[in-house]
Amino acid sequence: MSLTVQTEQRDDMVVVSVAGELDMATAPQLQDQISDLLEKGRTRLVFDLAEVSFCDSTGLSVFVRAKNSTDDAGGTVRLAAPQRGVLRILEVSGLVEVLHTYPTVDEAVAAEEPALD
Repeated sequence: MSLTVQTEQRDDMVVVSVAGELDMATAPQLQDQISDLLEKGRTRLVFDLAEVSFCDSTGLSVFVRAKNSTDDAGGTVRLAAPQRGVLRILEVSGLVEVLHTYPTVDEAVAAEEPALD
């Protein structure tokens, strides 16, 4: 299965729409897209996962690296609309606690930053 990645600017956020299977074979493609965005100073990212049918640990690591990079630059990473299987992987791995996850892209774009402790 292949992976497609499209980006769309929404206010100060970049929505990165991902479709297909996110695994060891396809994760580098998404990582390259994220690196390009970061190089252009785009540090507020929403990943639209509605069309991601599968995500393994390699895919999860892409999101963790993106979060670490955007945190360092004062930005944010949000996940939106994961399918049930992908949401389950995020829950089991504990990443749902680290990567802010929203039911829809619109909610992720509009969300206020969580208060820092």
